[in-house]
Amino acid sequence: MIENLNKDFESRVRLGIMSVLMVNDWIDFSALKELLQITDGNLASHSTALEKKNYIEIKKEFVGKKPKTSYRITHKGREEFKNHISALEKLL
Repeated sequence: MIENLNKDFESRVRLGIMSVLMVNDWIDFSALKELLQITDGNLASHSTALEKKNYIEIKKEFVGKKPKTSYRITHKGREEFKNHISALEKLL
């Protein structure tokens, strides 16, 4: 049972990122940071780790002259996170 838990989602920050992305198409850096009440560096490092595993997509663009970073969950990320939540529910 415990072997079905995904270590990539053990951190509360990553659990929070994935949870927010499950219910939002795209969300920008500031909004995600505000929702999770975390620092810039914390969000950047955890989101990069999730991107490397292909669980999330990060889009960097300029709006006017300001940089904008946005996030969305990938199909793989959605499936893996659903499996993780299902394993947690079974554990309970």
